[in-house]
Amino acid sequence: MLDPELLERITARRAELDELEEQLAKQLAAVRAERDELAVAERVLERVSEQLADERAQALPMPGQVGGRAVMLIPHREPGAEESMLPPDYQRILAAVRQAAGPVMAREVGEAVGVDVSVRAKLEPLRSKLVRLVDRGWLRKLPDGRFTTRL
Repeated sequence: MLDPELLERITARRAELDELEEQLAKQLAAVRAERDELAVAERVLERVSEQLADERAQALPMPGQVGGRAVMLIPHREPGAEESMLPPDYQRILAAVRQAAGPVMAREVGEAVGVDVSVRAKLEPLRSKLVRLVDRGWLRKLPDGRFTTRL
């Protein structure tokens, strides 16, 4: 004959284990669902990272071709970018602007780098280079048309 007290303890323990099993099954389902979400998030992150890398690669200045010759484009100024990345004539222009006592006009820069400023046709290419340096973040152009270095 079975001991009723022992049988009651076994039944109670079975009920506890059933309840524990149900809790663990719910936790396991939640863990699996979260893992699935993380896997999706990981794939999305990889795709976004690849897209950003592609966009950055496309945004970087690439050498152009003019008349079958490689032409160096002026890179955008970024943290850590050095002036040595620029072609020598652009480096001279930056040095002339930097050495000036304050903001300068294109004519003053031309005088400093040895351009014949009395001939407008020779001054305009210099002005174009100054504007290109402004567009790429190497210089600033003030509202009055003068150029100065960036802070």
